Amino acid sequence: MRTQVAPVALTPEVAPGVLDEAALLELYESTAERLHRYVARRVGTDTAQDVVSEAFLVLWDQRAGQTYEADAIRAWLYGVATNLLRGHVRAEERKLRAWSKEYAARTDEADIGDRVSAAADAGVLAGPLTSWLAELRVEEREVLLLHAWADFTPTEIAVALDVPVATVRTRLHRGRARLRTRLVATDYDFTEDSHV
Repeated sequence: MRTQVAPVALTPEVAPGVLDEAALLELYESTAERLHRYVARRVGTDTAQDVVSEAFLVLWDQRAGQTYEADAIRAWLYGVATNLLRGHVRAEERKLRAWSKEYAARTDEADIGDRVSAAADAGVLAGPLTSWLAELRVEEREVLLLHAWADFTPTEIAVALDVPVATVRTRLHRGRARLRTRLVATDYDFTEDSHV
């Protein structure tokens, strides 16, 4: 089933190349696995394969003999995939809340000695973090996940989401601030070295 997605407009860059079958295959081989990992972290591997395939199909449909720079196409693909993922946002939020409840149930069963020693491990934040991510605005969650899971810079995120870089930086700042506030409320030993 083909999904109607309003992709980010591709923009020609300096020293562009033609996106023919050979170029698309090369782009697929260099990008698809990394894009799949990013998408799979959000919606699971089965759905991720569908999203990646659909993103490349949208790219192929949009190419129309135009020329583009490979880096711009890569960011554009992530933008298309992110648009496709928006269809899975509600399921993602339910999944994050379910993980949070599962974590809370496991934590309640542990004795106090185990809980104290587990507090030294950053993994102790996994349950609460998923809940906090689910509570963020979708726009904030998207930029945080593109930054953390796809290792995108604010400029790459701006291209992927078709928003100004300043908007990306604002969303990153607000999302991080909300997570920090929740983290501080847990009395976790927060340091400036954290990536949150």
